[in-house]
Parts: sequence; structure tokens; C-alpha cells
Amino acid sequence: MELIHRNLAIGIHDALLETFFEKNKYADKVIERLLKANRKWGSQDRAVVSEIFYNIIRWKKRLEYYMGEGIKPSNIYKLILAYLLWSKTNYKKFEEFDGIKIADILTKLKKNTVPTKAIEHSIPDWLAETLEKELGANWEREMIALNEQAPTVLRSNSLKTTTKELISDLSDEGVVSFSIQNYPDAVQLEEKKNVFLTTAFKEGLFEVQDASSQKIGYFLDVKEGQRVVDACAGAGGKTLHLAALMKNKGQIVALDIFEWKLAELKRRAKRAGAHNIETRMISDNKVIKRLHEKADRLLIDAPCSGLGVLKRNPDSKWKIDQDFIDRIKKEQQQILQDYSKMLKIGGKMVYATCSILPSENNKQVEEFLKNNPGYKMIKDDKVMPSEGYDGFYMALIERIS
Repeated sequence: MELIHRNLAIGIHDALLETFFEKNKYADKVIERLLKANRKWGSQDRAVVSEIFYNIIRWKKRLEYYMGEGIKPSNIYKLILAYLLWSKTNYKKFEEFDGIKIADILTKLKKNTVPTKAIEHSIPDWLAETLEKELGANWEREMIALNEQAPTVLRSNSLKTTTKELISDLSDEGVVSFSIQNYPDAVQLEEKKNVFLTTAFKEGLFEVQDASSQKIGYFLDVKEGQRVVDACAGAGGKTLHLAALMKNKGQIVALDIFEWKLAELKRRAKRAGAHNIETRMISDNKVIKRLHEKADRLLIDAPCSGLGVLKRNPDSKWKIDQDFIDRIKKEQQQILQDYSKMLKIGGKMVYATCSILPSENNKQVEEFLKNNPGYKMIKDDKVMPSEGYDGFYMALIERIS
């Protein structure tokens, strides 16, 4: 990895500036726009830009310690330089680096120690406290895993292909991949590639979906011909998996509060050949009331802190705070109360989050069951980031009266 072209350094600078200092700008969309705007960059250049951009976001707090100051719009080049020195990345001395004093940075790097755990793992102080309080001694192991790069995992679309066929088709297009034990539909890439340019993608043979996330579809135990409600469907990654597991038989009602997400779901469903999905926007609580006691299966993929997916969304740790987590927990409890009524007696639902905090996960389920004796837990499962993929929680609950 080396940074020897000035236009790449300028691109990284502008993308970091946007991500850190503009409202509602998320790293994945910022980098996507940057790469689209610079189509002349070769695949090597794009890889350099993406990796440095994401690593700087990931290690911001640690880099600020090496810089001796917090980041501001005027010192982003110093931040980039601190990263290049720390990661021992070969670079050219561009004019943008002129006048930046590196002696202090080098002195700190030579010491090879940092004063706090929050700086070591590059997370806000409040988050270090929350993780330690909720996860105990294991919190650092999980944080180490969350600071690694996420692998690219695909879900083969069983409506159109098999895992084996997909691996072969991708190989024909120069993309090397392999199956993952105990994940029937998962295919992992050997190295990062832009799979959206492949014919296999355009033909709807796969979706990009982390291995942990693929567990949820199986956990819900859907059957062909059932009526399934996906209550927080978003852009539909899990909805499409459910359609495939149901072999397009039965009905999936995909709900969300955002019209644009449902529009994206429809587009993806068309490409995937998933015909049993109907989308409905939750514009008021009548939408939920009309579905009371109508669902054989219900998926509540609840809004959450997203702390289980920091590998792929490292910027979110700088965008949330403890107040946000406290608010989201109230929302989770409200959603469980309101949406669970859509389940028929004898029906099953899954409450899932991409968080690793017990207070958003099993504690929420315990609270719900305590207040709702007509429901009982069948089983739950948690997948921790240290197992190699995203952190997820899922609880299977049956309505008994």
C-alpha cells in the first residue's frame, strides 16, 4: 500500500472532510460518490483510496492522540500524515503536507504506548465505558474484532442459482470466492472486488449480505405458503432472503417508515425474481392495526445502535452518543409492543438487532415477555464480532395466547 499520487491524497482529504464535518453524510455513500466522480482511477488507486479513507475513520481517536490535537476542517492533511506515519505507508511529500510538524508525531509513535483504552481502540470515552459495563472483560476482544476490515460476503439467490454455481460464475468473471461452513447460502470473496459490475449481479444471482445477517432468515423458520410480515424491512436484504427461503410461495408484507427504502426494495426484488413481496409504507398506526393477528411469521429487525457492524460502518461510532442509545432502547420496546400484535396465536416472530449490547438485546426481550404473558421465548442466539462476521442478536418468540 502506497500513496504516491497527489490527486488521490486530495480525494481522501475531501471525503474525510465531508464525512466528519457535514451533517448526515455517511462514509459508504461519500466514498461511493468519490469513486464515481473519478472513473479514470484504476482498480489499484481505488483500493488505496478506500483503504486509507476507512482506516483513518476507524482510527480517528488514536490518530488525534498522535497529532496532539482534535481534528478540525483545517488539519485533515495532518490527520492523513499521522496515519501514513503510523501505518508505515510509503508516501510522497505532497505540497499539502508542507509546514506540518511531524517531530511530535514521530516521538509519540516511538513510545509505542497510548494513555487510555478508548484511545487504544479508537472509540469515544463514553463507548469504552458502556462496552465494559455491558460486556465485562470480553469487551476489548470484541473491539479488536470491530476494528478489523469486514470481509465481503454474498448471499447466493436460491431462486436463481446455487452456492456452487455462483462460485463458478464469479470465477469466470475473475472474482475468486469460497463457501462458508454452516452458512448454506454464503459466499465469501478472497479479496475486495466491485461485484456490482459483474453479470452475475445484474442477473440477480446474489445480494451482498453479511454471513451473520443471513442467519436471521433461517432463524425465523418460514414455510412456503405462509403470510410473513417484515416490519422494519428497509431496503430489503433480509426480505429477499425470506422470499428465497419461501421459494416465492405465500406472501411477504414488507413494511418501513421510509418510502425511498421500499422503492429500493422493489427494484432489488425485481432483479432477484422475488415475486411474493408486497410493500407498504407505515404512514400511520392504521397500517399496523390492519395486520393485527394476520401474520404466521413476523420479523422485527429493530433500529439499534449498530455497534455490531462497526467493521463496515466505522463512522457511526463518531455519530452516536449515549443519549442516542437510551432513545433507541425506548423505541425498540415500543416497536416490540406495537408490532407483536400482528402475530397470529401460534405464530412466531424474531426480534433482531445488529448490536452487541445486552441492554438492546436479551434485556429488551426479557422486558417484553415480562409485560406480555401471551408470548414465550423459544430460543435466542448471539453472534459476536470476534467470530469473524458482524455482531447480531436474534430471539425467536411464539405467541401462545
